[in-house]
Amino acid sequence: PPWKAQDLWIKISYPFFHADKIRTPTLFMGGERDFNVPIAGGEQMYQALKSRGIDTQLVVYPGQFHGITTPSYVRDRMERRLAWYNKYLKPAGEPPS
Repeated sequence: PPWKAQDLWIKISYPFFHADKIRTPTLFMGGERDFNVPIAGGEQMYQALKSRGIDTQLVVYPGQFHGITTPSYVRDRMERRLAWYNKYLKPAGEPPS
């Protein structure tokens, strides 16, 4: 239980404590009102990675919960994912489109 190993709990619960080891470009997206996975965690990681010069983006969808449901936001999220994947997940030697 967390109360019996507080130091360990903090270490594994707060990934931004490990931001110094991350070199992977990272895209954070979430709903402003997401209570399942609060956007605060993404904001913290975004700031940590940005401060280290890691290519990162943060997109917060206003008024949205865990499931993004506004059609324009659903489309935006898909387009951003595809653009991110196109930029960072191309096979070696393949030029960006």
